[in-house]
Amino acid sequence: MLTRALSLCVVLVGWWGGAFTARAQIDPTKRELIQLGYNQPLQGRAPISGYAFYYLNLPHLQNTNLAFRLALAPVYLDAELGFRSLLGSHTDLAVGAAGGGFADSYSEIRRGKSIREESFTGHGGGGSLSVYHLFNEDARIPLNGVLRGEARTAAYSRDNHTAPGFTVPSDQTTYHIRSGLRWGGIEPLMLPEVAMELSAWYEGQFRSDANSYGFAGDRVMQRDSHLVWGRALLAYTLPESRQSFNVNLTAGVSFDPDRFSAYRLGGLLPLSSEFPLALPGYYYQEISARRFALLGANYTVPLDRRQRWAVTATLATAVVEYVAGLEQPGRWHTGVGGGVIYRSPSDAWQLVVGYAYGIDAIRGNGRGAHSIGFLVQFDLDRARIPFFEPGENLLRSRGLQRFFRGLF
Repeated sequence: MLTRALSLCVVLVGWWGGAFTARAQIDPTKRELIQLGYNQPLQGRAPISGYAFYYLNLPHLQNTNLAFRLALAPVYLDAELGFRSLLGSHTDLAVGAAGGGFADSYSEIRRGKSIREESFTGHGGGGSLSVYHLFNEDARIPLNGVLRGEARTAAYSRDNHTAPGFTVPSDQTTYHIRSGLRWGGIEPLMLPEVAMELSAWYEGQFRSDANSYGFAGDRVMQRDSHLVWGRALLAYTLPESRQSFNVNLTAGVSFDPDRFSAYRLGGLLPLSSEFPLALPGYYYQEISARRFALLGANYTVPLDRRQRWAVTATLATAVVEYVAGLEQPGRWHTGVGGGVIYRSPSDAWQLVVGYAYGIDAIRGNGRGAHSIGFLVQFDLDRARIPFFEPGENLLRSRGLQRFFRGLF
């Protein structure tokens, strides 16, 4: 029972950590949210996949130029204090800290099987310094840049299932440098109404100790790993019918990746990271890739006049080049899914319950994997007002609504 509880902490703590870190600008909107998400595979034994966290964003702390962001999960914390216009009229500086238990744990998944004997626990934390710059003041769609440096220390240990002959990596510090440009963006919400983004990113990871681990040192942590990726995204809600769609294309390459720095695809958890690589029906982070291209699409149709109930359909397909040691037959992976959405009358909370099928996922001696899951968002600010006020729709204030109405 204790082991199960600790495993749940791993998922609730570690796997959401990238969701609000290294964003391309200080979030300009006051938010107070609770987010929950969970995927349950119906075949095989996989690591628990889900997240639960509280998110607070205060863009004008005590009517000053300070901005504060906090993401809090069980035994894990991620916070950032921003200083608006500290380095110029359109350049912000932010100092961050993140860390806690189980956040650096690793689960080995190979050919559709979770290998608990080669998985282990990791605890860690660190600090960051970020510079955010707005290039086009008063433009309809903002162009933001980010430069971020981070130092993070991780301590690894065996868990109850790690094989006796398996050596875990030694404790070490990793230095991260990330830079990127983002035109547009998407809000950290479960079901954003309208968004667009074109972005390009580079991240370098530099480890203090490139040691070998595993069975007789059969796998290595690279001293330096470099990742380059980009994303194109469009989400829109039709004004009359309130039908909505979301289309996104994400592609990336890496140089000298290892199991820790690889791109990991799988699962259907939209807030698991800033760049979720979703494959419906697959285990969370089932596919480890050195190169990939992922195309995803979603369409939602309301079922009633008040638009409280809706149905949604999802499709994602990816082509990958695997990280050494985690190869499997075939380079294409496709998943589909569908679900039911409910929104409360004030939009204070939203619920999605769904089913997904991983068409190319390896299970046993064949392919095809089933899973079910749910997503919940609770907006504490909306819960305090009796009704939705159109004037508070920040999507309209950003000009994106008018921009997209001109396209459709």
